[in-house]
Amino acid sequence: MKTIAIANDHAGTVYKFEIVTYLKANNYKVINFGTDTEDSMDYPDTIHLAAKAVAEKKADLGIIICGSGNGAQITANKHQNVRAALCWNNELVELARKHNNANVLSIPARFVSIQQALRFVQLFLNTKFEGGRHQKRVEKIPC
Repeated sequence: MKTIAIANDHAGTVYKFEIVTYLKANNYKVINFGTDTEDSMDYPDTIHLAAKAVAEKKADLGIIICGSGNGAQITANKHQNVRAALCWNNELVELARKHNNANVLSIPARFVSIQQALRFVQLFLNTKFEGGRHQKRVEKIPC
């Protein structure tokens, strides 16, 4: 059973609940680091926790959600061994996994529907890294 770390800010709370329901229905273990309310809060407070879980291999993958997805992605990518990808369409999700071996999906809640976000999660979980020519590029990412 794969473990998924999930985190969100106030803009992503409704999305998080829908995604967690999907993950549990599909036999994923979920570690919820996000806020459960829509009260304004600072996204780094939760995003750092999920990214750390992925970086330390306490979770296989991560899903992070904020209004634009940008702040969450920037925060997560501060952690070594985290490759967070901000995605707003299916092709970006697939390429992030196939070519970049992304291990954290950043969803922009204010720019995609819940149905789109759920499709992104499905693609993210089921798309495999191609390796090959992409492997050496991924190895060059860390500082």
